[in-house]
Amino acid sequence: MKFDAEKKNAIIQYIIEKIAEKSDRLVSSVQETFGINESTVHSYIKKLLQGEVIRKIKRGEYELISQETTFVLDRNNGDLDDDSHAYSGYLKTLIADLGENVKGIWEYTFSEMINNVIDHSQAERAVVIVSRNHFETVVTIADDGIGIFEKIKNHFNLDSYDDAVCELFKGKLTTDETRHSGEGIFFSSKIMDGFLIASSGKLFTVNKYDDSRTLDLPEFSNEKGTVVIMALSNHSKKQAKEIFDEYSDEDSRFVKTKLPLKNIFETSPVSRSQARRICNQLSKFEEVILDFDKVEWMGQGFAHQIFVVFQNEYPGIKLSPVNMNESIKKMYNHVTKS
Repeated sequence: MKFDAEKKNAIIQYIIEKIAEKSDRLVSSVQETFGINESTVHSYIKKLLQGEVIRKIKRGEYELISQETTFVLDRNNGDLDDDSHAYSGYLKTLIADLGENVKGIWEYTFSEMINNVIDHSQAERAVVIVSRNHFETVVTIADDGIGIFEKIKNHFNLDSYDDAVCELFKGKLTTDETRHSGEGIFFSSKIMDGFLIASSGKLFTVNKYDDSRTLDLPEFSNEKGTVVIMALSNHSKKQAKEIFDEYSDEDSRFVKTKLPLKNIFETSPVSRSQARRICNQLSKFEEVILDFDKVEWMGQGFAHQIFVVFQNEYPGIKLSPVNMNESIKKMYNHVTKS
């Protein structure tokens, strides 16, 4: 059976994606998806092996072959004088063959993260690792600075690292308003397929499904610096402008933010103090989406503080609760209509 170029490429990309996902039904999954026989699937796998795109681990199991490049940016050598030096001197050449949209996304996100190292981290050096296979490119940036959550906690006089992580979900967070808008981490995390920040024993992650979460890493609580890991498909169809537009108005101002409450609190939110954490810095936005997905219920104090006290203080801000179950709707209606 002969296929046109488009279907051949689709089969190849599907095989590569399944290998990247470590699927235990590689051959049968390809057969079912494309309606082809087992020998045809193996012929495509053979081509990928010959092209050194994948390697065989054992019978029926493969992995993608990655090329890894490491470079060090040293402040004393002038490597951290500006972000364009790091991008043009290193990453740009490693992704030169990718689509214009993908290169544009990398230029934006990489430059924003390097800018954070330059202006906020107080780091003397940063190690950058670029790992690329046929499916995706992963960039890791590790600096030896103060640590992003430590810096945020100290600058805003917050009570804990949890409060510092909470601020990252909102966007418009900066410790130097004269030089930075504070939008870089927010938009970078939305554009990437995978985004991770680890520092001070805390882990903040966002994936391509816009599912963000935080984790405790107590074994790394005394480690210095910040680690950022970003991953993006080499064949992504994303356009950076589409992401910006989702949270911007017609004048391209960043006016909207979304808070996934299940990832900010370990249990259902109940108190006014928890609500105040949420409301901190929200006056910078025109619309705030409060996502109650997988949150079972909320306390009256929490609901009243946000939907009555904060709303009365800032009547021009639109609060948009979404994914509320019946229990949460009942409490929302109770405080807003009483």
